[in-house]
Amino acid sequence: MIEIQNLTKTFGPIRAVDNLTLKVPEGTMVGFLGPNGAGKTTTIKILTNLITATSGRAYLHGVDVLRDPKMALSKVGAVVETPEFYPYLTPEETLAYLGRVRGMHSSEIKARSNEVLTEVKLNEWRSTRIGKFSKGMKQRLAIAQALLHEPDILILDEPTSGLDPRGMVEVREIIRALKKQHYTIFMSSHLLLEVQETCDRAALIDKGKLLVYDSIDNLKNLTKVTKIEITMLRDADESLLSKVRALSNVRALERVNGSTFLVTFEGSQEDKAALLRDIMAMGTPITGFSPVGLPLELMYMDLIKESR
Repeated sequence: MIEIQNLTKTFGPIRAVDNLTLKVPEGTMVGFLGPNGAGKTTTIKILTNLITATSGRAYLHGVDVLRDPKMALSKVGAVVETPEFYPYLTPEETLAYLGRVRGMHSSEIKARSNEVLTEVKLNEWRSTRIGKFSKGMKQRLAIAQALLHEPDILILDEPTSGLDPRGMVEVREIIRALKKQHYTIFMSSHLLLEVQETCDRAALIDKGKLLVYDSIDNLKNLTKVTKIEITMLRDADESLLSKVRALSNVRALERVNGSTFLVTFEGSQEDKAALLRDIMAMGTPITGFSPVGLPLELMYMDLIKESR
């Protein structure tokens, strides 16, 4: 449904997107993950024909966006950067206006407006002026307008960016519901947990270059590095910590407080069990032994360090 081939975009000496290639299969949700300035929004703006590429190709439904943008984008709904609407219009009026811009018939606009406003939980606010809306409500309206013409592909640029916790939860719930309807969704984000919780696959990008692209499950298994928080019954002295540092597969150790320390560990589940056994054999009872952080997060941070 979405195919990017050797896509490059330069702004003077800066390569915002650097020879990017990836495919988004039909009916899947792909998280386009990277820190601020990684090239995510630039890529999305090329996909939605807001800017042109320096070189390379981008296809939607097999149609080249650069050569025939109208056809390529005909079945695409998008939310790019922070959405803004005329504050004096209501959601109902806004969708009617945007539907006419898209060439939709008035009866179709009315029927679809009812459906999408219900889907994004704005039906009771349909006649309220948008100037009174929170940022989260505007974001939900932006998703509603993206759904209005019944697209097959949704392109979402950091849809929860800048929202408060409640707004983030509301938008994520809507995205999960859309995923169940088998849309093809390409969503950029810099939030690792968001991608891990909502997406089927993730493309990790930094400085315009693709670092890795795979299913979420496979990405979790790519790294055997974990952080383990260990709490002892009594304060751990430096002698004990030195012994733990010397154990095989321990990459680093940092003290959290007198009785708790954090181990960066690399190894299999069997190796982890051996680590616990070895520390218990040192004679100080253990009251806590639990992983902290996300596997995807740890792998991503390692990849970012390597790329820089």
